[in-house]
Amino acid sequence: MAGSIRVTMEVGADGVALITICNPPVNALHPIIIEGLKEKYAEALGRDDVKAIVLTGAAGKFCGGFDINVFSKVHETGDVSILPEMSFELVSNMMEDGKKPSVAAIQGLALGGGLELTMGCHARIATPEAQLGLPELTLGVIPGAGGTQRLPRLVGLPKAIEMMLQSKFITAKEGKERGFIDALCSPDELIKMSRSWALEIANYRKPWIRSLGRTDRLGSLSEARAVLSMARQQANKVAANMPQHQACLDVIEEGALYGGHAGVVKEAKVFKELVVSTTSRALVHAFFAQRSTTKVPGVTDIQLKPRNIRKVAVIGGGLMGSGIATALLVGNISVVLKEVNPQFLQRGQKTIAGNLEGLVKRGSLTKDKMSKAISLLKGALDYSDFKDVDMVIEAVIEKVPLKQSIFADIEKICPPHCILATNTSTIDLNVIGEKTNSQDRIIGAHFFSPAHIMPLLEIVRTEKTSPQAILDLITVGKIIKKIPIVVGNCTGFAVNRTFFPYTQGAQLLVSLGIDLFRIDRIISNFGMPMGPFQLQDLAGYGVALAVKDIYAAAFGTRNFNSVLVDLMAETGRQGKSNGKGYYLYEKGAKPKPDPNVQHVIDEYRRQAKTMPGGKPVTLSDQDILEMVFFPVVNEACRVMDENVVIRAADLDIASVLGMGFPKYRGGLIFWADTVGASYIHSKLSKWAEMYGDFFKPSSYLEERAKSGRPLAAPRTAHQASTRSRM
Repeated sequence: MAGSIRVTMEVGADGVALITICNPPVNALHPIIIEGLKEKYAEALGRDDVKAIVLTGAAGKFCGGFDINVFSKVHETGDVSILPEMSFELVSNMMEDGKKPSVAAIQGLALGGGLELTMGCHARIATPEAQLGLPELTLGVIPGAGGTQRLPRLVGLPKAIEMMLQSKFITAKEGKERGFIDALCSPDELIKMSRSWALEIANYRKPWIRSLGRTDRLGSLSEARAVLSMARQQANKVAANMPQHQACLDVIEEGALYGGHAGVVKEAKVFKELVVSTTSRALVHAFFAQRSTTKVPGVTDIQLKPRNIRKVAVIGGGLMGSGIATALLVGNISVVLKEVNPQFLQRGQKTIAGNLEGLVKRGSLTKDKMSKAISLLKGALDYSDFKDVDMVIEAVIEKVPLKQSIFADIEKICPPHCILATNTSTIDLNVIGEKTNSQDRIIGAHFFSPAHIMPLLEIVRTEKTSPQAILDLITVGKIIKKIPIVVGNCTGFAVNRTFFPYTQGAQLLVSLGIDLFRIDRIISNFGMPMGPFQLQDLAGYGVALAVKDIYAAAFGTRNFNSVLVDLMAETGRQGKSNGKGYYLYEKGAKPKPDPNVQHVIDEYRRQAKTMPGGKPVTLSDQDILEMVFFPVVNEACRVMDENVVIRAADLDIASVLGMGFPKYRGGLIFWADTVGASYIHSKLSKWAEMYGDFFKPSSYLEERAKSGRPLAAPRTAHQASTRSRM
């Protein structure tokens, strides 16, 4: 075992073997680690001078779980045999059924396979704040080293199901209250107490408990069945398209009915089936894609150091501006909020306070941190407080002259190092900054609403934006717990440009006679948080109307010009904001379809004149799904072809975090590749003949359909050389 990945063992004079997992930064269970654990356990069990074993992790962390890179190799090869065996040989045979007791000394975190190792031990000692969890379902699999069986036997069935199906972590302090952790202590005392505890077990002064054999926490069979039945119903509601949830419950039930050993056998079988599933492939892809977004060639690989952004000015205290300010304040960054009059400023400050209170209620912010955040906020009606800011984020309405005027003003007042950012969602940054001489520090900071909650930050660069400005904004994004994705400058940038056909496709279908509530149901069943019409209600019609002409000018004949939103607005409907949209919104009630909206739809269809012979078309659910999403894939192909994104995986994460595309489908491009470029191209070609250029396949999609190469595959060297950079 070479390098930093290793397992060490030291035998003390007391006869306790201290086995330590060493694989920074989180001591992940790389195959080398698993083999090392087997070797050290075999040695400890065979040595006469070893009475007991303490298992721990190096550098203040126990173990962050299985090395997910191995999953990627399985997905590349389809070979499940490369997964190292851990459940029976190590956890069951060597640890739990070994002739010498094991005690887990836990600090930092014990997640996934790391937590399963602790459950193979006969006692668990931990520091109070250590994090415990089994998050395997987020990767499309189930715990594979006995976790589905031992966790219910240690914390009870309801809590174990909650922890596994929701991938919910608990602290060691809660683990102690639930009987999972045997004792708590300070980090300084952890190893000493664990050694002592192990010797007490070896000398039969403390109980020698094998978790898999316990039944006292499971309850009666009828109780177990009732708990599992309720969990299945809940899983059907929240995870209908994710097989790992029901599979996990199947395995738990096997153990509850037929014993822990039977459960572990079934667990191993189901784990191997799930690890090669489409869902697991998709979720593992998303896992790595999200971690690659901050790798930006020419920015993060040239030894630049991020500057310290201590004070940010936000211009505009509306919904977006106040949300952005909230996110910055929670990240411990001072904010100057500027508005045009005292009334608007007071409203913005009140909104920020409400946002912070909401975070406290959700449990994601303490009251002390809320007070600290509020203390970092200062209101302003002019630019006098802009003289020492490190960044400005403009968040006013989408009007070009207004934005140009603001940027001309702040360039004169802000210090030379200050980054000049705009939260525009559609307007070309070169147009916004054309009246300045600071093109190198103009950048897009496109947040998604509500900005203090939505995780995506689209960082938009022009050809002149400096690498330093990009790096600084990436760093700010990380500080405020956003996932930053760097994209090129064009109308709509990456997310809104890719998804402009989403709403348009749905409106086209309505013009053909398809029921809009049926469209929403189909899209929701696919896995989107809500359908396109309910989403439009939520966003409000003002945004759609503001960008309508911009999209029409930018996208020409592939833009579907619909008057549906205009008609909705003309009849006094504003969506959720006034309680009347396609749906009715009453306080405390779920949105329900408004039957009166049919009059608007009838007028829309009359004006559109797109129904063949004036009769509604007949389409299957699959047709409807594809007619909404395939034009989105088609536009994504253009976005990739024009190098608006660095890599296809960035669009996957942008679609998941920005538009709610189901993560378990891997993101937009990953999903499209599972469908196949050839199939998508053929359908779009057919619809283009029937309904026009809105469906016309892009040259990128056509090339991939003919060559058989995946949409996500990088260009060949020849193709890349024929394209200009962004």
